[in-house]
Amino acid sequence: MSQIKSQITGLPPLSLLVADSQLYAKKSLGQNFLFDLNLTGKIAAQTLVQHGTIIEVGPGPGGLTRSLLTHTDADIIAVEKDRRAISFLDHLVAAAGGRLTLEEADALKAPLWSYGTAPRAIVANLPYNIATTLLLNWLDHATDFTSFVLMFQKEVALRICATPSTAAYGRLSIISQWLTQTELLFDIPPEAFVPAPKITSSVVRFVPRPEPLFPCDKATLELVTAKAFSQRRKMLRASFKSLGGETMLKEVGIDPTMRPQDLEIEGFCALARHLEGQIS
Repeated sequence: MSQIKSQITGLPPLSLLVADSQLYAKKSLGQNFLFDLNLTGKIAAQTLVQHGTIIEVGPGPGGLTRSLLTHTDADIIAVEKDRRAISFLDHLVAAAGGRLTLEEADALKAPLWSYGTAPRAIVANLPYNIATTLLLNWLDHATDFTSFVLMFQKEVALRICATPSTAAYGRLSIISQWLTQTELLFDIPPEAFVPAPKITSSVVRFVPRPEPLFPCDKATLELVTAKAFSQRRKMLRASFKSLGGETMLKEVGIDPTMRPQDLEIEGFCALARHLEGQIS
């Protein structure tokens, strides 16, 4: 690792390489490049995988990739759909001594849970416009990973980590925390990126649970949370009117006058199990 680290730290500054190659961020791909190696090092240090495989989604010019190579001994698989970036990263592949593989693919379709060898982690500065969709796809295979360290716009990060009886608590909080332990790590200001977005970003770490927090079917839980939060200001008896309303809630032992943001994950799972029993 020491030889690879010295090879990578000896590379020219990333901003100069990008300027020379005219690898400019594409708005259509949701790209915002992060050149500050202090920040990328801080992100890389949060992964719980030191060996095995780290999958980086959307490496762009490779700022975070450099830090992953120098902060861990893991092999890195960088998944990128922008062919310009694939070509640009050839110099980093050469410096990485066989530890970096480039995979030209769309992360929305790629089965990342089958990439490389366990233990696996995903580390990524995600495009804001598809970040939630990517997360929910990966949560379907959460136990195939040791951790996710992901960057979102701050508003989404707060929703992921929100607790009951707070304004941000909702479907994303429940599904994420049902399957993983979530931790809001730190913020990254807009000016750290090129081009600078209009919003603050936040880094969140997910540690998949060996099994869900409470037993229930994921599809049914998604149905329950969708019903509940489609009318988050109304009482639960109104939200669940089409599924049994007040009668169902009382059978499960939940106050029908509660509002969805005040019901804990255990309660949503109990409702899901109740519906499963009715369906079966």
